[in-house]
Amino acid sequence: QSLSQRLQVQEKEMELVKAALAEALRLLRLHAPPSPLQDPDTPAPTRDRYACCHTPSSSSFQGPLGASGCRVVVDTPLFSVEGISVKMFLRGRPITMYIPSGIRSLEELPSGPPPETLSLDWVYGYRGRDSRSNLFVLRSGEVVYFIACVVVLYRPEGGPGGPGGGGQRHYRGHTDCVRCLAVHPDGVRVASGQTAGVDKDGKPLQPVVHVWDSETLLKLQEIGLGAFERGVGALAFSVADQGAFLCVVDDSNEHMLSVWDCSRGTKLAEIKSTNDSVLAVGFSPRDSSCIVTSGKSHVHFWNWSGGTGVPGNGTLTRKQGVFGKYKKPKFIPCFVFLPDGDILTGDSEGNILTWGRSLSDSRTPGRGGTYGIVAQAHAHEGSIFALCLRRDGTIPEHFGAVRAIAEGLGSELLVGTTKNALLRGDLAQGFSPVIQGHTDELWGLCTHPFQNRFLTCGHDRQLCLWDGEGHALAWSIDLKVEPCTGLCADFHPSGAVVAVGLNTGRWLVLDTETREIVSDITDGNEQLSVVRYSPDGLYLAIGSHDNMIYIYSVSSDGAKSSRFGRCVGHSSFITHLDWSKDGSFIMSNSGDYEILYCNQVGFICLGGGLLVGRGCRRICRSSRWRGCYIGRGKVGLELYT
Repeated sequence: QSLSQRLQVQEKEMELVKAALAEALRLLRLHAPPSPLQDPDTPAPTRDRYACCHTPSSSSFQGPLGASGCRVVVDTPLFSVEGISVKMFLRGRPITMYIPSGIRSLEELPSGPPPETLSLDWVYGYRGRDSRSNLFVLRSGEVVYFIACVVVLYRPEGGPGGPGGGGQRHYRGHTDCVRCLAVHPDGVRVASGQTAGVDKDGKPLQPVVHVWDSETLLKLQEIGLGAFERGVGALAFSVADQGAFLCVVDDSNEHMLSVWDCSRGTKLAEIKSTNDSVLAVGFSPRDSSCIVTSGKSHVHFWNWSGGTGVPGNGTLTRKQGVFGKYKKPKFIPCFVFLPDGDILTGDSEGNILTWGRSLSDSRTPGRGGTYGIVAQAHAHEGSIFALCLRRDGTIPEHFGAVRAIAEGLGSELLVGTTKNALLRGDLAQGFSPVIQGHTDELWGLCTHPFQNRFLTCGHDRQLCLWDGEGHALAWSIDLKVEPCTGLCADFHPSGAVVAVGLNTGRWLVLDTETREIVSDITDGNEQLSVVRYSPDGLYLAIGSHDNMIYIYSVSSDGAKSSRFGRCVGHSSFITHLDWSKDGSFIMSNSGDYEILYCNQVGFICLGGGLLVGRGCRRICRSSRWRGCYIGRGKVGLELYT
């Protein structure tokens, strides 16, 4: 421990020395004119004319997550005018890059973030695979659901830019994944709960509930910051008192049930509910003193002695649902209140149970409720995930099981499925998809060379082509090469075919019109991380986790390929690669942040961190790269938050 403390002290002292040196250099530069940078074809200045120095900036800044999941620390670059290069350190490894030829003096180096900004236009997909309470219809007619940390408000019709003339708005107040939603009885206010996570600096983010206005997208109240553990699993507004209260169940081991005042954001009551999973929670629409929770092998009926007009905050007491002669199900994922106060539960056995409230309890509001099973109906062969007070219907099997149901206008229903599809329709006319997406992690993404379309692939083995103008899925196919999953993809410049790299060393070429596999080749047994066609379409470069870059010559239509060679030299797996605009050189990056360059003649590695050779120096200083993780006509890495 003492050694660790001494190391920390030494690191702090080094930071102070660097800061002092940077300030001194800044003052010197204020009294000296900027030195022009030499042309790449002129002799390099001698060492006694120029000296290496730190830039007048902080000694380090935090970069993106590295391959191991840790955040990359990029030290302040050292400028060496001899050779016109910049040396920086990534996790202690020296990386040398030459300054682009277009920059004539050190004063021209960009010191701030670029002026361009990005705005969220469209969110593809819907999270139905592993979440509940995730689909509602607002008073405005908009459909509200969530994916990742964004809550989407989708209007199927009447807005620009979507399928069928629909549009999207987005609530972006959350800092980590949203797990549940609840809509206020007024149909305008929305509560959304997020899970725990970490911010960009690695600091923990606590679970919290946001109450916000769906018309203005402004946050009205932040509830429970620091009061929940792991995440918010379920929540619901009260109904009988116009949404004055909010009940929340967190994801801690005890699944704490709490009741909150929506207007003040204060906690009124809290109790440990159960050690088993809690999947749903809700207030009785007739009596806010009655709260129901359900989940793994249980239904609990809670009596809350608080409420409007009741002095004090009240307490929560539990009554456990007794199944008696009926088989106790493994899970009870959902329930719904009937107009007369009874409750319907759907369970993993495919049964719908009717729970009736005792006559004395129903006549005395504020006493909670004593419920017992009065009827059972076997509705489905599989589990029941959602209940809605409408007649039952059928959903096409390839869309997955029903996860959530919401009532639309008139006879319209909106259905969310376990395969992350959002369907719209009615029982008479059937259902059609309005939102579709991947059902597992997304890894590969590439854009069409001349159409407003893009292709994605991931761990669900689905290959999806998206229409960027209509914001809709053009087509989707299953690769059917289990256990292979798609990790990377790239279109041929003709747009006729697309190459897809898999996690087993295989890569496929598919015809974009017929969707048929026209080529199936294997390179090694390690996963492929990047595939990239040359700008002229004559070559295909494939980066692998075996530290190799495989080069293939490609026919004019892209359908046929033959091995041309391979690039060696990296000491870690390939993460990114890029072709120069004329297709003569390849720039590649690896898991240990090494940058190498290969030329087309046999694709021989020209150099890396040391940048040996005049030819390689010109390559590094050129800005004729199409785009890569490191480089692209800039001095080193520019990382902004």
